[in-house]
Amino acid sequence: MAKEYQYYCAGGWRSSANALEVRNPYDDSVVGVTSFATDTDLEDAIAAAEDAFETMKVMPTYERAGALTQLAAIMEERQEELAVLIAKESGKPLRDARVEAMRGVFTVQIAAEEAKRIGGEMMPLDLLPSSKGRFGITRKVPIGPIAGISPFNFPLNLALHKVAPAIASGNPIVLKPPTHDPLTMLTVAEMIDELGLPKGAVSIMPMDRTVGDRLVTDDRFKLLSFTGSPDVGWDMKARAGKKKVVLELGGNAGVAIDRDAEIDFAVSRVRMGAFAYAGQVCISVQRVFCHQDVYAEFCEKLAAAVATIKPGDPLDSDTELGPMIDDKATRRIDEWVQAAVSEGGRVLTGGHANGRFYEPTVLVDVARESFVCSREAFAPIVSVFPTQDWDDTLSKINDSVFGLQAGVFTSSLEHALQAFERLDVGGVILNDVPVYRIDHMPYGGVKDSGLSREGLRYAIEDMTETRLLVINRLS
Repeated sequence: MAKEYQYYCAGGWRSSANALEVRNPYDDSVVGVTSFATDTDLEDAIAAAEDAFETMKVMPTYERAGALTQLAAIMEERQEELAVLIAKESGKPLRDARVEAMRGVFTVQIAAEEAKRIGGEMMPLDLLPSSKGRFGITRKVPIGPIAGISPFNFPLNLALHKVAPAIASGNPIVLKPPTHDPLTMLTVAEMIDELGLPKGAVSIMPMDRTVGDRLVTDDRFKLLSFTGSPDVGWDMKARAGKKKVVLELGGNAGVAIDRDAEIDFAVSRVRMGAFAYAGQVCISVQRVFCHQDVYAEFCEKLAAAVATIKPGDPLDSDTELGPMIDDKATRRIDEWVQAAVSEGGRVLTGGHANGRFYEPTVLVDVARESFVCSREAFAPIVSVFPTQDWDDTLSKINDSVFGLQAGVFTSSLEHALQAFERLDVGGVILNDVPVYRIDHMPYGGVKDSGLSREGLRYAIEDMTETRLLVINRLS
């Protein structure tokens, strides 16, 4: 009998008649059963969040930091449980799920530290004779209830990048976890329930599209934080009204390989960066632009390395490649690859579906407008292109509607600085792949890849407003 999970609403546990069966993408076995929150549940969660805000906005720093420190400790004790659950409900290889569980603990720990650093400044105002004797003091104040929507590919850590800074900054949050794999955050809700936060400080509830749409349109939310697909995210922004909107969207991340790059190292990193979690990562390596002098060597070595990737059961610690999240995703990427081949592309390795698995695939001679390189593939494929020189390489990386992160492999300081100056992305990763991220760094994109930044301190900036006190010394 599969375990039943209730959702966490307004400080209590609930369920509805609208059941949600969560299945393992690997073998379609039932991982657990929960249900979708109703419109009444969401209304209760919003009202409770408004009430909780009155307490949270004046909650002292040590209480907010202490709650997060306690949460991190509980998560650390149950870290392996979380990793196994991530692997089961998302199909993520256990070795990667363990990394995500570890990062989740780290994210909450950093949020606890950042809660202690939410400060302000003193500023002189006597810059004109009329302001003699005046100075100002600023402070950061929480903005109010937050709506969070998190994606399936990191069901724990990307959700915590919304929940943890909300608690740190004194804001209540209503989180919609992903429908494919909501059980991880419902398990975290059990841990949050132990913290003694005000009822309504955190609600975590699966929602269908109709109910969940109120997270976008309800004016009682002061910020919407969404991580997911670009089309959905930009539509949400258009309908979000006056609330702040943070969008962490997709990409087709590029990698630059200079003629003097360490090719064997670059191959090993691209092998990881393009195929971790079957490429279902928004900063997964999708396009590689390689100087023509080393292009043939790079392609040969990459294809050989990729052919050794081991697919299998995500719960096997040796598995490197798990299944795609569902059949629709597998069919879509197979159609894209076949279209690329029909347009003149060549497959160096891979290129076929095997049930819900898609073979790790390396493509060359792909048309630049082909979907496999011009759109977000979100799949275990990478396309490699030759370039004439460094200027050509950087220009081709920028030839995209996306701009999340880019990787740059070069031994030239001048070329590294040129990449940092010219690449129109949120982050440039030198001598590594764009999939690199540590959770306290500013993370986000430009162009169609999103708005604003996550990374605990940077998320807190969006979740607070600056309030000014002007002091006139009368003496």
